[in-house]
Amino acid sequence: MDYKLKGKIAIVTGGGGAICGEIAKALANEGTHVAIWDLNKRAAKLRAEEIIATGGNALGVECDVTNSESVEAAVHMTVDRYTTVDMLVNGAGGGLKTTTTSEEKPFFDLRADDMVSAFGLNYLSEVIPSQAVGRIFAQNKSGVILNITSIAGILPLTRAVSYSDAKAAANSFTKWLAVHMAHNYSKKIRVNAIAPGFILTQQNRFLLIDEVTGETTERGQQILKTVPMARYGLPEEIVGAALWLLSDQSKFVTGAIIPVDGGFSAYSGV
Repeated sequence: MDYKLKGKIAIVTGGGGAICGEIAKALANEGTHVAIWDLNKRAAKLRAEEIIATGGNALGVECDVTNSESVEAAVHMTVDRYTTVDMLVNGAGGGLKTTTTSEEKPFFDLRADDMVSAFGLNYLSEVIPSQAVGRIFAQNKSGVILNITSIAGILPLTRAVSYSDAKAAANSFTKWLAVHMAHNYSKKIRVNAIAPGFILTQQNRFLLIDEVTGETTERGQQILKTVPMARYGLPEEIVGAALWLLSDQSKFVTGAIIPVDGGFSAYSGV
């Protein structure tokens, strides 16, 4: 399918990681020029080099998306290279062990400052870039914002209290911003989100699969019982929904949260 994204300019935050790395590569394959923002400078540069090596156009940018000054600097670097921005993919985020309950760490012992950090990583990481890049969209009277949230924001995960709460806030922000931009700036500015389910990445692989035996761990077995498709997703399986939401194929879609979760959010457990 031709998504007609050739020549467009996209920013992908967290583009050095698994899911957003696949989105960045897919955009480049469509002819989009991609600025890859990542807290890890080396990861951003390596992803950009990977794209360039296959004939794409990419720029690696070190950026802390929870810090306004860092985001403004990244915007300047991106605009200096590409003149403008057409699309923003907010994909930076992640869980924090310090805000996850366990036998060793009951809910009552979770620290407020750790919870604030989780909200910064998984909520403000979408708000701050949307403010900075949204100004460009407001001036241009067009643009697309795609937030990568989580099914944890739809159905909170046991143990991951602050992560789930922050992703619920990110889903709410997606809907709020969609209305705000359409009402105040342009009907051609769209804001949507993808809520991935349990995606198998290098980061969580050995939480879900035993490193020695290759068998599913106890936590993995618990997860798979709640997924009707009875498997984990792969990072590349987020790409189709992302390209659709970023393109004019979905030009009447805004304020939507699209689960890509193997049916997890549709299943009540009985």
